[in-house]
Amino acid sequence: MNTPKPLQPQAPAVPETRPEEIEHLLQRQRTYFASGRTLEVSYREEQLRLLLNAIKSHEQELLEAMHTDFRKPAFETYTTEIGFVEQELRLVLKNLHKWARPRRVRESLLNFPASSYIYSQPFGIALIIGPWNYPLQLVLNPLIGALAAGNCAIVKPSELTPATSAVITKLINTTFEPEYVAAVQGGVPATQHLLAQRFDYIFFTGSTQVGRIVMKAAAEHLTPVTLELGGKSPAIVAEDADLGLTARRIAWGKFMNAGQTCVAPDYLLVQEQVKDELLEQLRIAIQQFYGEVPENSPDFARIVNERHFNRLRSYLQDGLVRIGGQVNADTRFISPTVLDQVTWTHPVMQEEIFGPILPVLTYDTLDEAIEQVNAGPRPLALYFFSGSRAQQDQVLEQAHFGGGCINDTISHLINPNLPFGGVGESGVGSYHGQSSFDLFSNQKSVVRRGTWVDIPLRYPPYGNKLEFIRKFFRWL
Repeated sequence: MNTPKPLQPQAPAVPETRPEEIEHLLQRQRTYFASGRTLEVSYREEQLRLLLNAIKSHEQELLEAMHTDFRKPAFETYTTEIGFVEQELRLVLKNLHKWARPRRVRESLLNFPASSYIYSQPFGIALIIGPWNYPLQLVLNPLIGALAAGNCAIVKPSELTPATSAVITKLINTTFEPEYVAAVQGGVPATQHLLAQRFDYIFFTGSTQVGRIVMKAAAEHLTPVTLELGGKSPAIVAEDADLGLTARRIAWGKFMNAGQTCVAPDYLLVQEQVKDELLEQLRIAIQQFYGEVPENSPDFARIVNERHFNRLRSYLQDGLVRIGGQVNADTRFISPTVLDQVTWTHPVMQEEIFGPILPVLTYDTLDEAIEQVNAGPRPLALYFFSGSRAQQDQVLEQAHFGGGCINDTISHLINPNLPFGGVGESGVGSYHGQSSFDLFSNQKSVVRRGTWVDIPLRYPPYGNKLEFIRKFFRWL
């Protein structure tokens, strides 16, 4: 048997950007935005093409950096990060002219003669704070929306993936002029100083706990904010589900990136009578994916740092380990694990797991399952497995969640035409595709009134006009 090698030493800690550098950079971007250069759609397209070319030229560096940070497989890095971002860029470049045009809407007869339009106008300077689990995609996808809408931007990659953060910073700072787009490195002090400044928009991806801090800081300046958070996303399995297919799709969505995915199935809620068969199918799927010894698989990532590793390892004491449970502190490895005999009171069910541990709970009726999901904070995602259209519709109508899939996991993120975001504690606001453009644009409503006639009905003195206007409103 091959003995797994320890992880390569992580890259040195990211450099801490000084407060005066941040303030100077923000002032330069305010001056540049005020020049009006970013309002030209052709300019935005040119900059987005530069970004696309930069990603292609840095592909190998990005693959190596993410492997250094947490041994992310090259296939997952490309499909969930590099290729994902390139797809978004191509979609935006294809449609930007159409999205940026003023959109005419139906006029009210009360305004006759007139026409009404919605104009998309950039907010100004956007701050984008990225997480560590998908450090490229979750920084660059919001950036694409910000630039497509005509904003300037300051990007803050995560300090927890130092190798990837360094490549992202180099990619951005060698592609763009700093007065237009710049990457700022640092840990908590840099983030705190960024949040103390007045931005025109803040986009944050990360934990719910930090999301509250970001929202509070944004409120000081009444800055609009998007929060892409997380939560305990359930996978509900009905008794009529195709259990072999269901197990493969749940295992794929759960154990990709070693479970460090905000929309990964956080727990299983399975109909009692099919639980044992589903767990056996999960055992088969995990073995097919990662072999008899997952620690030796080149396709399974590692936990990002020691703190997260220790937190996850403590959950293994909850319930009964039915599959997996192996750990290696030297390599920050935790095997794909399924926990049975878990209750809502166990620590593993008190917060988002964000790792390769899948607790299993059961239900008798679908009403009961939906009630259990709705009893907690609203999750970012929900996955329901059943062949019954009636049951599918019941879940979609009655359960509250940000987005999800029927008979699959995670694939709702693949379609850039679907908005992605949470609800309640799992997030505020949605993006991807045109939704990203709209998110970073102020939707300005404008009425253009004609001057060739001016109906006096609305002007004082009102006299006996009330009865006529009442009938007119009822007729509209």
